[in-house]
Amino acid sequence: MTQHQLTGGTRTHLTLRFSSTRRRARLARQLAVQQFTEWTGLPYDSDPARTVALVTAELAANAIRHGSLPGRDFRLTLLQLPQSFRIEVTDTRPERCPGRTTGDPVSPDAPSGRGLLLVEAYAERWGWERRDAYTKTVWATVALRPPTARDEDHSAPVHHYAPPCGGMSHMPGGQ
Repeated sequence: MTQHQLTGGTRTHLTLRFSSTRRRARLARQLAVQQFTEWTGLPYDSDPARTVALVTAELAANAIRHGSLPGRDFRLTLLQLPQSFRIEVTDTRPERCPGRTTGDPVSPDAPSGRGLLLVEAYAERWGWERRDAYTKTVWATVALRPPTARDEDHSAPVHHYAPPCGGMSHMPGGQ
């Protein structure tokens, strides 16, 4: 595991590399929640902290199951933004794009296939991108506080960014 941390301006940033094992995915989840609570001051058992745990677990599990090559690590990047917390998981299989969360429902008997549905349900926004020819990053943002009735604007859709699998992409909004 390696670490890189920056603090400055309105962003706080932490990047960690993990071996592609289930044990390390669990450690990534635990460290993400720990870092979230330290940066935000929110309690470990708050709804946003639980959302960070769930989203990190799903993204890390997908990186290990669908995005790993033998001997290659996955990378977890955490960013504290002014109104949200961003989780990024980078893997070494850019040709394997995250599946669409719409379409045929998953069978109740299926042992897997619900991870991105959970990410979509709990994250404020999520998407993926290719930053180079060798990696793919799946990201999600978690609101630092639950939306109130006053904050909700039902006319504005939540944006999920999923470019075509064949090409390079960029992040919307320059974030």
